[in-house]
Amino acid sequence: MKKLSMVLALSVLAASPLAGAQTLDDLARIVREAATTEARINQEREATFLAERNNQRKLLAKARQELANENARSDRLRDEYDKNERSLAELETTLSERMGNLGELFGVVRQASGDVQAALDDSMVTAQMPGRTQFLSDLSQRRELPTVPELRNLWSAMVTEIAESGKVVKFTATVERTSGEKQDMEITRVGVFNAVSDGLFLDWDTSKSRVNLIELARQPADRFGSMARDLQKASAGEMVGFSVDFTRGQILRAVVQSKTPIERVKEDGGPVGYVIIGLGLFGLLLCLWKGFSLYTTGGKMSRQLNRETADKTNPLGRVLAVYSDNPDTDIETLELKLDEAILRETAPIETGLSFIKVLYVVAPLLGLLGTVVGMIGTFQMITLFGTGDPRMMAGGISTALVTTVPGLIVAIPLTLLHSFLQGKAKTLIQVLEEQAAGLIARLAESRG
Repeated sequence: MKKLSMVLALSVLAASPLAGAQTLDDLARIVREAATTEARINQEREATFLAERNNQRKLLAKARQELANENARSDRLRDEYDKNERSLAELETTLSERMGNLGELFGVVRQASGDVQAALDDSMVTAQMPGRTQFLSDLSQRRELPTVPELRNLWSAMVTEIAESGKVVKFTATVERTSGEKQDMEITRVGVFNAVSDGLFLDWDTSKSRVNLIELARQPADRFGSMARDLQKASAGEMVGFSVDFTRGQILRAVVQSKTPIERVKEDGGPVGYVIIGLGLFGLLLCLWKGFSLYTTGGKMSRQLNRETADKTNPLGRVLAVYSDNPDTDIETLELKLDEAILRETAPIETGLSFIKVLYVVAPLLGLLGTVVGMIGTFQMITLFGTGDPRMMAGGISTALVTTVPGLIVAIPLTLLHSFLQGKAKTLIQVLEEQAAGLIARLAESRG
């Protein structure tokens, strides 16, 4: 163990600076230099430590001073904030007292501005004076009291609208045609009710985000179009007739949405409606043919009455020819032959009348069939969707009504025509019977 310690000590001495010492003086010198160096390093470290300690104390003192300053500033700002809050409350109270009725005026002006803006936007005058409602939009949304000029502008806009509602004015503006094309056209405005251009009625519809007048997809009757053209051609001071839509376009919009009779039959009548119309046309043609036939036969019979000889090209002539063909036949046999001839001529005269009767009886029955079909469709819609939306049931109800109307329209004229034709046929048959009876009477008288 002692040997190991000696070995370690020799190793340390060999590694240290003392290993270079040759003599004891060298060793002493080296030791003195190492002690001096160590002392100098320790002094420098101690000086650095003391300097940093003093600096930290200064920083701590500075931080404490800044904290104290900020606390003082915070107290000062808190006092100022409380003071400002009290001042603001006092000022708000003073403002509320001084405003008085001006606060109510502010609410009234905002509401009136919104109402006037809505009325002007819906007015056709805006087509002539675009952009006149912009200041009203700003006035209805602002949060401070309006100025006197703004109130005067509001008053001026209302008075201008009233004045323009009683004028007939011509101006140029953009019109949206039915094809979707926008075109600048000369427009004649009748107050706030109607606007026309090129004989066509226009509409101002702001609900669809349009900013110009639009041409109606379907125009009123031609007589109203002629009135529009006359109005556009009229000079200042000239009086012309014109139909005014006092609802400001609602009636014209209803004209666009309404269906023509042909469209109603196509869309609502269905197969039953087509059958009724076909039945009516066939019945009308049959009545015309039968009327022509009866009048032609009546004319021939009238000419036969003025002749002495029998003409077999008409019913009366064929009845009278029975006697000329059998001049020597006894009266009883001749009477029977004449009755047979009258019966033979009666059938052609009455041909088709019974079928016309069938048509005017079947037509309302078909209308009733369409009514039943439409009501079945209505109840199916009620079963599926309930009664919350009446438009869901409108199709079936429309079918029920549309098919009933054509059935009655067909039945009533056919009934009248059948009665008229049947009366004409009876008149012709009565002429045949009268002439036959007169012939028998004259023959019986001549034979004593």
